[in-house]
Amino acid sequence: MITKIVLLMLLCHIIDDFVLQPVCLSKMKQKSWWEEHMVDDKDKKMYKNDYYAALTMHALSWSIMIHLPIMFMTDIPSMVLCISVFVNYYIHKIVDDLKANKKKINLCIDQGIHLIQIALTITILQFFI
Repeated sequence: MITKIVLLMLLCHIIDDFVLQPVCLSKMKQKSWWEEHMVDDKDKKMYKNDYYAALTMHALSWSIMIHLPIMFMTDIPSMVLCISVFVNYYIHKIVDDLKANKKKINLCIDQGIHLIQIALTITILQFFI
């Protein structure tokens, strides 16, 4: 059963990171996109931190999505599931910010970290399944 869960988690990762994430959201995760698309200084100040909302939306969506196989195929305790979703959300948000805004990592490293997240998640959660 663990193998099926891992394969489904990988599929959910691909779907959420590449299929369900529209181009506009991937651009809106970038602070520079907001700076370039604001008409005047007033708007720049008003929207200067809105990229955080885009980062949050995507990271939360991704984290919930990779946990769907665990939610539907196991009887994992709700508290453990919620903690796992939150930890994965937080890591995903940091990683995407490092790629999109800080320019510290590239797409390959970004995806590698997300795959490691999945591996660690199932490794830890299998003790609760």
